Amino acid sequence: MELTADSDLLPHTEGGCDQCLGALTIDGDQGATKSGHYIIAHFSKFVVPGSVRVNTNLPENLSNVAFKTSEGGTVMAVINTANTSQNFNIELADKTYTTSLGAGDVATYIFED
Repeated sequence: MELTADSDLLPHTEGGCDQCLGALTIDGDQGATKSGHYIIAHFSKFVVPGSVRVNTNLPENLSNVAFKTSEGGTVMAVINTANTSQNFNIELADKTYTTSLGAGDVATYIFED
């Protein structure tokens, strides 16, 4: 994720994401917080220092990322990019959790081990 960008989402760090939203958009002398700002703020509450990203699958319309925390728990954030509600399962440690997200919704799932 780029920390700042202009309204065209530029510039990009070499080798970095070319579609990422900045936390702050700056155009000339005007600045505004964008969704990236809130994503960073949200993640910093749940993905604590020492957390390690773990592998997940990427079902269509359900972008996600998961971390094993330094305390031994698991944190997973999911966004439904579809125009309709999506039902899905989260499989973790031989357990299956069934849930759903409305169109455009984002959720953070916290599992204590």
